[in-house]
Amino acid sequence: MSVDRGPFARRRGREGPARAVAIAVLSSIVLFGAVGYAIVHAPNWPAVQQSFLDPEVFAESLPEIVAAFGINVQLFLIAEVLILVLGLVIAVLRSLPGPVFFPIRAMATVYTDLFRAVPGILVIYLLGFGIPGLDMPGVPNDPFFWAVVALTLVYSAYVSEVYRAGIESVHPSQEAAARSLGLSRFQALRYVIVPQAVRRVVPPLLNDFIGLQKDTVLVSFIGVVEIFRVSQNKESALFNFTPYLATAVVFLAVTIPLARLTDWLSARDRRRYLAGVAR
Repeated sequence: MSVDRGPFARRRGREGPARAVAIAVLSSIVLFGAVGYAIVHAPNWPAVQQSFLDPEVFAESLPEIVAAFGINVQLFLIAEVLILVLGLVIAVLRSLPGPVFFPIRAMATVYTDLFRAVPGILVIYLLGFGIPGLDMPGVPNDPFFWAVVALTLVYSAYVSEVYRAGIESVHPSQEAAARSLGLSRFQALRYVIVPQAVRRVVPPLLNDFIGLQKDTVLVSFIGVVEIFRVSQNKESALFNFTPYLATAVVFLAVTIPLARLTDWLSARDRRRYLAGVAR
């Protein structure tokens, strides 16, 4: 039985969300206004504004910087495909049961621990300068090639752990049911466990790839002419740091929508899980 609480209560219920939004907007304006006021009234603000926020330098640098971002996108897309495959292979190898597979599990564990422990910039340096320095016949010397290899090795270690968490989250009864239907262990893993695991780890995978997109700038240190190297060249030529701001704007335009997509997928999965629990 519903109870009518009267027109005042209904009006108050409608005004509640609007009032909360108004308070949030007002508090944000006050906070950012105070921060902005403190910045523009700092003693050295004119010098900082000229060095970092020159609109003419920004307009001159942005087209070239945006064009160079295509190299970062190529790095990201090629490495992402390789990471997805290699990370899944490592996760599956670490999930193999039985003592006979212990050496394989050990090697996969060592790989994961090694490349998660060593900073990515060191891996890029070691591969980008060390391997070409050997001057071995038939081995590529292209910095772009070794940049892809380095990013793939580093991020496959992180992605394999995400995959492994997804595999372990699938209830053992799923494998038992598949085996009872006549599927082999490999078939159960391929057709039952891995598809469920991959669907569950899509949001954390997107988080890793946001980090991958940003870390593509690290390959500039081995000679790949991408967005960060171009901004460095522009800064050296113009004696102004505004090109770095243009680079930051490009990354903001790409990573923020991807971050919001990740949040939306996480919220959707959470709603589906709660709906399943409620049933």
